[in-house]
Amino acid sequence: MTATRPLPQIGRHRLRNRMILAPMAGVTDRPFRQLCRRQGAGLVVGEMVTSDPALWHTRKSRQRMDHRGEPGPRAVQIAGGDATMLAEAARLNAAHGAEIIDINMGCPAKKVCNKAAGSALLRDEALVGEILDAVVAAVEVPVTLKIRTGWCAESNNGVRIARLAEAAGIQALAVHGRHRQQRFGGTAEYDTIAAIKSAVKLPIFANGDIDTPQKAAYVLDYTGADAVMIGRGAQGNPWIFREIDHYLRHGQLLPAPDDRERSEVLLGHLEALHDFYGMPMGVRIARKHLGWYLAADQRLSSDRQRELRGIFNGLEHPDEQYRFVDELFSPGAGPAACRSGSGAANGISAA
Repeated sequence: MTATRPLPQIGRHRLRNRMILAPMAGVTDRPFRQLCRRQGAGLVVGEMVTSDPALWHTRKSRQRMDHRGEPGPRAVQIAGGDATMLAEAARLNAAHGAEIIDINMGCPAKKVCNKAAGSALLRDEALVGEILDAVVAAVEVPVTLKIRTGWCAESNNGVRIARLAEAAGIQALAVHGRHRQQRFGGTAEYDTIAAIKSAVKLPIFANGDIDTPQKAAYVLDYTGADAVMIGRGAQGNPWIFREIDHYLRHGQLLPAPDDRERSEVLLGHLEALHDFYGMPMGVRIARKHLGWYLAADQRLSSDRQRELRGIFNGLEHPDEQYRFVDELFSPGAGPAACRSGSGAANGISAA
């Protein structure tokens, strides 16, 4: 059923498939976006950029707005609680090459919600409407919106927000199947997403707990959504996009990537992080990504994952991190990470 529906379109941009990389602060930087696109993501969305002009010239904001070398459509997410500032942030990002502007009304983080931004905005529907009208009017590129089902269980107002979005000219709506107070706990629910899809004509992107091809197919069929948005399921597992795409097209699971491919992808990711951030920031940021790769490898016990993370987190130079990965996936190790002991520079035993 899903395969027979037309692919979603955001303004003039027709997506090449139904898999979207969710915007995640501290995760979806340019190296990770490029990696996920190579692995089959039909659209990638950058980390949220503050609407506060006083912070636009910080290193973090400059890096989050850096889309050099990326193919289109380039999607940038903006966050804030003031309609005028958000409109100006949208104009700035469009002037810097953003082809889609996404408004964050889904982030549950306290530091965002305490500033009346992110999912905190869902408590004030009048302000939501004001923000949507201002941002859509500010730019010629399509504007999208990401929300949760509501602020709390007693206020699941996602359908009303979706209708406001459609009336304001929003071009697509991503919905995380949790209310804000759940943060990332419990399990996502998809009934509200299905109700939103039935209530509006916008392209709807379903988000929350989608971590396998089978789950993606189920959510698409259950909700009627036009695409799935993958967040935490892609951390340490960028292959999930091609795996979902193959399953939706053929109804079959792709084999898991072998150790050679895992090694090549991880080494390439580390190199991109070092190039993008420089020293010592690249080395530090690589640590959390390596931890996610280890956590996603189901062949490793939790104790072995912890041991390997501890070794990697003690490395201080890119060359040491490259050598760690080389030895982790050395031939005949099956994988090398499953062995224990010492004997190599990074603490992984030799054959």
